[in-house]
Amino acid sequence: MITKLYSAALQGVDAREVEVEVNARRSEKPRTIIVGLPDAAVRESAERVHSALSSSALRKEDGIHTVNIAPADLKKEGPSFDLPIALAMAACGAGTAIPDLHRHAVVGELALDGSVRPVKGVLSVALEAKRRGRTRLLVPSVNAPEAAVIDGIEVFPIDTLHQAWHFLTGSELLAPYDLDRRAYFDAQRSYDVDFEDVKGQHQVKRALEVAVAGGHNILMVGPPGTGKSMLAKRLPTIIPNMSEDEAIETTQIHSIAGLLDNKKAILTTRPFRSPHHTISDAGLLGGGSNPGPGEVSLAHNGVLFLDELPEFRRQTLEVMRQPLEDGQVTISRAAGSLTFPSNFMLIAAMNPCPCGYFGDPKRPCRCNPRKIENYRQRISGPMLDRIDLHVEVPLVDFKSLASAKKGESSATIRERVVRARELQRERFREFPGVLTNSSMPSKLVREHCGLDTESSAFLEQAMEHLNFSARAYDRILKVARTLADLEGEKDIRSPHILEAIQYRSLDRGLNL
Repeated sequence: MITKLYSAALQGVDAREVEVEVNARRSEKPRTIIVGLPDAAVRESAERVHSALSSSALRKEDGIHTVNIAPADLKKEGPSFDLPIALAMAACGAGTAIPDLHRHAVVGELALDGSVRPVKGVLSVALEAKRRGRTRLLVPSVNAPEAAVIDGIEVFPIDTLHQAWHFLTGSELLAPYDLDRRAYFDAQRSYDVDFEDVKGQHQVKRALEVAVAGGHNILMVGPPGTGKSMLAKRLPTIIPNMSEDEAIETTQIHSIAGLLDNKKAILTTRPFRSPHHTISDAGLLGGGSNPGPGEVSLAHNGVLFLDELPEFRRQTLEVMRQPLEDGQVTISRAAGSLTFPSNFMLIAAMNPCPCGYFGDPKRPCRCNPRKIENYRQRISGPMLDRIDLHVEVPLVDFKSLASAKKGESSATIRERVVRARELQRERFREFPGVLTNSSMPSKLVREHCGLDTESSAFLEQAMEHLNFSARAYDRILKVARTLADLEGEKDIRSPHILEAIQYRSLDRGLNL
């Protein structure tokens, strides 16, 4: 007898439907053969399945079981096929067909006692099941809230193989998991930190507001203990709230990576990723023998914070140039290529010199000019050109630290950012893929960043005396456009150009 069930295999951040077929025939030498390009975890499922069937008191045919997971040219990874394989074997053993088979999709890992364990990527599986017209999805109970985020498909939480079998055959009723997505989304949308906790640093907070308003990357330069990390961690709080589509897309990536908190059905706040400077290329961009998302993809729709930027290996930083420009990263292997989204905002931090105190009015710097220059040159020019704003972070004086007065709240700053983003959305409504000033191509820069005579003269002088690159020229115009948007101005004026030029401090060289 041949029995078939529908499941799904993960491919990048998406899932692709597969058919789990089981053919049982009598033989004096029982064995299980799994075909369809399975990895080790899939091949080992035979032992888990047989033990789970016995523990669940479900009959199976004594003989040879051939399990085919089609299509055969798609690599199958992980233990998520345990449950559909077991159910198909049970159907063969019982000699009965599963009713309404075309309506169901099934995923889940089995323990030896028949209990069902959670698996990765259930949100992607739910999206694929809906796309294929499946109306019912059986998932491990722990994964049910995640899958229930998708409208238009009933999600049934499964605790044991025994329960799944009796539900599919109609002898036991289960209620679909009920999740009020809108209420859940609104209730969970909050942060534990706020900009009102930051003492002083008004110039830096201004630069961060500008960066978020236009989607610009930013680099903070300052001695240790000035609050660079503290400021960076609060950056997501002033980015406009995630839309439901953004939240689903972000949750997909974290689910694929196995990083989704089981207590949260969906990510409702912007991700903030802060990898250590010893991270490998594969850890940052993604990869491995079974390619998965790296930090640049885990930061999708959020913030990637690189602290101690010059300490990162130069090669590691250089491989970031593609995701910074394209908003996605492609990982190529002999078996094919996978593309992961990586549309993030980069915020980096560094000391001004190896000892950290160059330019400090109170503590002397122990570094000579050559040592400082070599330290800064660890960041290549092309990489630095992709960072729109460079801002100096000075030490905070005692008076500001001791003040009981709170700073401006994140909610207040976010309101101004939202207004500026709305202007940009209206400006670029006819250009799909362009959402903020930072993503303007050269054609739109020329169209929307026109300068008057005075502003043009200021920028010309800066280009001649400070040796800005052509890319830096475009960055200055884009930042100036954002500054004008924050003030609700239609045209870029000279104060906007002057402030934008100030945000290219590392292009000006050392001032010794």
